[in-house]
Amino acid sequence: MIENRRGLTIFSHTMLILGILVILFPLYVAFVAATLDRNAIFETPMTLIPGGHLFENMAIIWTQGVGVNSAPFWLMMLNSFIMAFGITVGKIVVSMLSAFAIVWFRFPLRNLFFWMIFITLMLPVEVRIFPTVEVIANLGMLDSYAGLTLPLMASATATFLFRQFFMTLPDELIEAARIDGASPMRFFRDIVLPLSRTNLAALFVITFIYGWNQYLWPLLIVQDVNLGTAVAGIKGMISTGEGTTLWNQVMAAMLLTLIPPVVIVLAMQRAFVRGLVDSEK
Repeated sequence: MIENRRGLTIFSHTMLILGILVILFPLYVAFVAATLDRNAIFETPMTLIPGGHLFENMAIIWTQGVGVNSAPFWLMMLNSFIMAFGITVGKIVVSMLSAFAIVWFRFPLRNLFFWMIFITLMLPVEVRIFPTVEVIANLGMLDSYAGLTLPLMASATATFLFRQFFMTLPDELIEAARIDGASPMRFFRDIVLPLSRTNLAALFVITFIYGWNQYLWPLLIVQDVNLGTAVAGIKGMISTGEGTTLWNQVMAAMLLTLIPPVVIVLAMQRAFVRGLVDSEK
């Protein structure tokens, strides 16, 4: 019995190590490419030994961008941060308030309204995206931060998760607040928000990464180079014509794009894990 368990442990650790190597190897290749100059990057086969041009490549794209019509990458990073942060705050606020309204207020057909929100998960993004673009265009929000953020603030998943958490609150607590004359917003501010901190942290990390990694939506909404985002901007750095793609600078841009999500995850790691664990209880 012990031998079988030991063998299972060895097998599990071996598979984990292999999985880590499979994930890390492309990142290592990208890192090596970002450290090479424009001549070494096109050598065949490409070396796997890091060069000494990492900060030089980063400095070039940070201030100049890549290509003739490219904005500085620091501006793309700023636009991505504004977009991701706006989507994150908007999703949390809208989802919390809608879930709280469904749980707190005893209005007719409240479950029907909840399922009408939840059923939107069955519609693929590709089905909804072009009608949404048409609405944004008619409202005059193309090439704007509002167009980048507002349509992505609604979240059926976050609403469902908050509703499930709010339903775990004891009915006695809610009734006591009503008897004491606490208004819905007073109960929400003083009771619900403090109890939701771990869930908020978990959803903040998830929604920030979701907003940061947006690719298709910025491509459809933004035509102004100065409003481009980092993830979509990297695609624009890749030449599709007769020009040569500077892959060392593209990989340097990719490494810069990884920094904000990694910082967010590391800074909120404990609260993030606690929120995921608490949501399963």
